[in-house]
Amino acid sequence: MPDNTPFVFMGGTFDPVHNGHLRTALEIQQWLDVPEVCLIPSKMPVHRDEPGCSSEQRLAMVELAVAEEPRLCADAREILSDRPSYSLLTLESLRAELGPQRPLCMVMGMDAYLGLPSWHRWEDFLDLCHIIVVTRPGYGFPEVSPMRRFSDRHAAPSAEALKQLPAGRVLLHELTPLAISATHIRRLIGRGDSPRYLMPDAVWDYIQTNRLYGF
Repeated sequence: MPDNTPFVFMGGTFDPVHNGHLRTALEIQQWLDVPEVCLIPSKMPVHRDEPGCSSEQRLAMVELAVAEEPRLCADAREILSDRPSYSLLTLESLRAELGPQRPLCMVMGMDAYLGLPSWHRWEDFLDLCHIIVVTRPGYGFPEVSPMRRFSDRHAAPSAEALKQLPAGRVLLHELTPLAISATHIRRLIGRGDSPRYLMPDAVWDYIQTNRLYGF
């Protein structure tokens, strides 16, 4: 029997990983009723500034963050690759491993989703995966948005529908995200303040031990 359990992942720089990332991933895992959600840190981000520490350090922090949570995992494929961190390449890599029939779901925030038209070959994403867009309560599309039309054209009627096809659908899911940002955490550390309780203690210990972000 083929495995039709969706493989669900969140990509990002995770610079550093924090409780907002982890809580979102865990809520997605429980909502979809899948065994786990994977976090895939990017090696060479294409759409944003250079991260504040090395890719190996960001991967180590993600691994520490999920070490005691069996419903979350870390995936090192982008860090280990010698290619730029284009989402399309990651999707192709995952699809080659999963086979043509297993559902593949990529989770992203609304801000990233609205910026998809600037991403490399973004129109091909739905040939390879479903896209789950995490939205805030009360948030809607801008009045003029090509992504609204794209979403309507490919809308999935429910989370369960994502399990019936390997790819091709978009589903918006509303969460109340923790008001935590990696930028704020880096600023706290840079001015000598503690970010404890915004991230797992193991990650904060790693930052201190390795003197990251100006600590």
